[in-house]
Amino acid sequence: MSAFSDGVFAVLITVLVLELRPPEIPTFTALLALWPTWLSYAVSYVFIAIVWANHHHLMRYASEATPRLMWFNFAHLFSVSLLPLSTAWMAVSELAPQPVAFYAAVFFLVNATYVALIWDLVGRTPAGEVALKERRIMRIRSVITLCIFAVAAAVALRFPILGLAMCCCCLIVYLKPEAPGAEDDTRGKD
Repeated sequence: MSAFSDGVFAVLITVLVLELRPPEIPTFTALLALWPTWLSYAVSYVFIAIVWANHHHLMRYASEATPRLMWFNFAHLFSVSLLPLSTAWMAVSELAPQPVAFYAAVFFLVNATYVALIWDLVGRTPAGEVALKERRIMRIRSVITLCIFAVAAAVALRFPILGLAMCCCCLIVYLKPEAPGAEDDTRGKD
């Protein structure tokens, strides 16, 4: 299941980069005029990288591929697959309110499906393998960022740059897949 998911993430990054188009005029000014596209691409690339790293970390807790886990994983991959569409729309609209709100809503959906994966994988992992503190931190971090993504989608309808900035700020807490404040899990399961 991890290998399949890795393949999906690779395809999504490829699709994302295929949306990039050079300017029609061969000048740096024309290139700089495409800043909304480059910003959209950069945020989305980092987002996919963070989601992949966290997904990979979370899959270490899987002992078997249950039907529920497979469907939660498919839901998570589906939500991530919406990122190239939302990125392209946000870029061509030059960060207009509704596309940025949709982009933030995709972030919300990705995080909501990640929460489902956490609850399934970590929830059925024996207490001795995942400390209660780490479980609590993972859940709290997920719920707080889920709320921020929801607020970012609403805020983006009026202030799109602020909504996008809120999404970017949430990504910071996921740069390290391990729960903040919890000891690194060095079991080596991949």
